[in-house]
Amino acid sequence: MSNKASSSQSSIGFSMSSTMSHAYIQYPPMRCSITGSRGLFYDDGNKLLISPTSDQVYLWKTTPFSPHEAPTSDPISEGPILSIRYSLDARFRAIQRSSQEIQFWQKETGDTFNHKCKSESESILGFFWTDCPLGDIVLVKTSGLDLLSFDSESKSLQLVETRRLNVSWYVYTHESRLVLLASGMQCKSFTGFQLSTAGIIRLPRFEMVMAKTEANNKPVLSADDVYIVTVYGRIYCLQIDRVAMLLHSYRFYRDAVVQQGSLPIYSSKIAISVVDNVLLVHQVEAKVVILYDIFADSRAPISAPLPLLFRGLPRISSSSRSNGKEGESSEVNVTENETIVYGDDWTFLVPDLICDVSNKLLWKIHLDLEAISASSSEVPSILEFLQRRKLEASKTKQLCLGMTRTAILERRPVTMVARVIEVLVSSYAHALKTGTYPKGTKPEMTSSSSEEHSGSPRYESTGRVDALGKSVKHESNAGINNKSPIRSSNISTSESEDNTHFESLRINSPLQKVVKENFVGTQISTSEVQPTSFQSQHLGLSSNPLKATDGDRQDTHLTSPVISPDDLYNFVFAPVEEELVGDPSYLVAIIVEYLRSANAEKIKVHPDLFVLTIQLLARSERYSELVLSIINKVLEPSKEVAMQLMESGRQNFHIRKLGLDMLRQLSLHHDYVVLLAREGYYLEALRYARKHKVNTIQPTLFLEAALASNDSQVLAAVLRFFGDFMPGFRNSMDHRTYARILNEMSSITAT
Repeated sequence: MSNKASSSQSSIGFSMSSTMSHAYIQYPPMRCSITGSRGLFYDDGNKLLISPTSDQVYLWKTTPFSPHEAPTSDPISEGPILSIRYSLDARFRAIQRSSQEIQFWQKETGDTFNHKCKSESESILGFFWTDCPLGDIVLVKTSGLDLLSFDSESKSLQLVETRRLNVSWYVYTHESRLVLLASGMQCKSFTGFQLSTAGIIRLPRFEMVMAKTEANNKPVLSADDVYIVTVYGRIYCLQIDRVAMLLHSYRFYRDAVVQQGSLPIYSSKIAISVVDNVLLVHQVEAKVVILYDIFADSRAPISAPLPLLFRGLPRISSSSRSNGKEGESSEVNVTENETIVYGDDWTFLVPDLICDVSNKLLWKIHLDLEAISASSSEVPSILEFLQRRKLEASKTKQLCLGMTRTAILERRPVTMVARVIEVLVSSYAHALKTGTYPKGTKPEMTSSSSEEHSGSPRYESTGRVDALGKSVKHESNAGINNKSPIRSSNISTSESEDNTHFESLRINSPLQKVVKENFVGTQISTSEVQPTSFQSQHLGLSSNPLKATDGDRQDTHLTSPVISPDDLYNFVFAPVEEELVGDPSYLVAIIVEYLRSANAEKIKVHPDLFVLTIQLLARSERYSELVLSIINKVLEPSKEVAMQLMESGRQNFHIRKLGLDMLRQLSLHHDYVVLLAREGYYLEALRYARKHKVNTIQPTLFLEAALASNDSQVLAAVLRFFGDFMPGFRNSMDHRTYARILNEMSSITAT
């Protein structure tokens, strides 16, 4: 598949700015216009967009994406440039000058040296830098793969290892450290190598699926038809079959390569992006994009195909936009050419960048999660989708809370809302078990269960990528504005915990079954999620998926979209209780389902939720259910629960007694004594205080109650109790005051 977009250039303009879209590109872009530029190149190993001139190389950092990023520059000598990229430590720069020669430049000293092929019969298809401990750089040639190390003393490259085989073109990504070498008449036979920190892993040779034409012609697979992408921490190879109009997917293991499923395509011109672990398949000719969550059971798209739109554009200027000056203000008018969607010179950079070569612009693709959420009535499945998102965690969290609140207010079926709650609880429980809950919070589990979920394996990969795009074919130019396919892809690796997370969601949720025919990804680890039955049939016990390193992971200083019990109470149950009218039985049923899910995951819920449940049951006079909930500990005992039982049981003696008993069971002796006194059982309260040595009670509470009884014997008993039980009481003002009152009462009685 070509990274180039459709030749059609019909302008979308602003007529579509108000049209719904699930994916969009945000204005302003990163402007990379340099006078005298000889093209644009992409170095996905360092996330650099590179623009060389006759004497300088300008570099823009694309991660984090900043539209106003100012370029840095390095000197460069004259000569042709087929490909250019920097070493991972930025100390060296390599430029492919021809199919036979690569020039190296050392930044510290400014020294240069050249490396040439020993045989004129072989050509350099491309190269990439690697963090493999065995070497520094990998050359892909028509005769095979060479791993070389840099010798600083001799200023030359030393051959470390070579793998000989015929190569037509190759595909490589930095995040996966996986290189696929194509060979054969149809270029459908592949040999894969992963250059990891443990060395070089050679994958089994395999063939990709290609349908035959009606004329029985054998189509030739192009480098532009193969993508390596990273989704949910797993590496997928996607292959476009233009005859069958299918997008095949493969997953790599140490001892096998398994094809797992295909997606339909509807255009002969396709581009691939990955945004926040969502696969975007651009149907270029139709000018729409289809979104897939490849971790879901269904191979159906997330929603209907919709256009890719611009957002935030200022007004269009009919005149030329730029006068060629650098550092131009971002508040410029936009030319009509800049608003063309899927233009001729659009090059898609996996995962989520688009380079408009003709206008020297770099755009970033975004997802509209709110629009995606509004497009489906399947609330549980949408919530599962949202809980898997990472990039806009705060917004995602608010969406999840709002959707849950709305489902309850609209009195959706209890079974459906129960599935919604289960999704949120499972996601939160997984975040606790894997340690991915946001730092600074102190969530609690009801028990320190030993059933730890092992985080999914981290990737360990090595290597670098080629120029813009994703693949490399023959020796041609690697520039973005070159139609020749020496390309490499930049893929953002998501958090490794995602794999176990979403498998656990599938197992725990009735909506999400574990369908084992999911897309193939690559990870090597024995601690990974159990392989699906489909995978096991093909791979047996030794099928460890390839793992890649986490060295390239994007900064994970992101909040989590998971929703805690405190969030559920404060932003769902409490507001709903105030707004929901009518019989509270419905809300009680929802809370019970939540308590069931929380208990299954051993999660401690917000204590005020038990208080709310008691209020709702008492309001509907469902006292028998309330008693059973307390006896069976459905409502967790606490001081707050006991006090609410006392409050709600004003008209029901058994409920009040449950509250008193709970205080005693919780050894809240002071509160128990005070409540007994308030109930009028002050002598019993005093006996209880003496027995349990409760010395924190206030004598005046009992003295006033005894005085109110107008019984001098009771008052005398209380005075005697505190005189004996509380040291120093006989010398207090309270003792003198009530002793005087007792004497007066006795005098009146005697007369």
